[in-house]
Amino acid sequence: MKTGDREIEVKFYLANPRAFLARLEAAGAECIQERLFEVNLRFDTPDGGLSQTHRVLRLRQDKCARLTYKGAAAVGGAVSDRQEIEFEVGDFSAAWRLLEALGYQVFVRYEKWRATYRLNSVEIVVDEMPFGNFCEIEGPDEASIRQAAAGLGLDWSARIVASYLALFDLLRLKRQLKVKELTFEDLAPLTITADDLGVRPADHDPG
Repeated sequence: MKTGDREIEVKFYLANPRAFLARLEAAGAECIQERLFEVNLRFDTPDGGLSQTHRVLRLRQDKCARLTYKGAAAVGGAVSDRQEIEFEVGDFSAAWRLLEALGYQVFVRYEKWRATYRLNSVEIVVDEMPFGNFCEIEGPDEASIRQAAAGLGLDWSARIVASYLALFDLLRLKRQLKVKELTFEDLAPLTITADDLGVRPADHDPG
């Protein structure tokens, strides 16, 4: 749920995603997209200029292909607030070749399973990542996101404003991992905890 080209959101680590889905249903959330598998490619310049300035250039494939640009997030906020420009592209492979022709290159590939819900003025996604389960709440402002989180029994103090790739970097550093891509295959041999990611569960019913 965006305001213009702004993305305002926050993440939460889920210890019990099944119980959280039940809470969503009980709260009257509407499923607007059933669980889908995503492949995401992050692009950067050879010198890492986008990452160094906390900007994102991403090509995503699920039921369609989308190209996304994200600006640097505002520093110190209670939620992640950043510019986001996103649109569908007709051909994933052609978009990939175009970006490479412009001098960008893939520096990381990551996967997830995602289901999307709408609840009042916010959009809630439930993500299964190779290193754990999360939800993201996106809305028009911090107040609407905070209200939705409280209604779903999420601990606001456990919120996460870092990106999935930032969490991946923390994981690789803490566990001294050599893997370069955030894929289910690469992380399947590992048991990964919230502590490995520097986060804690926000759902009050870990089961």
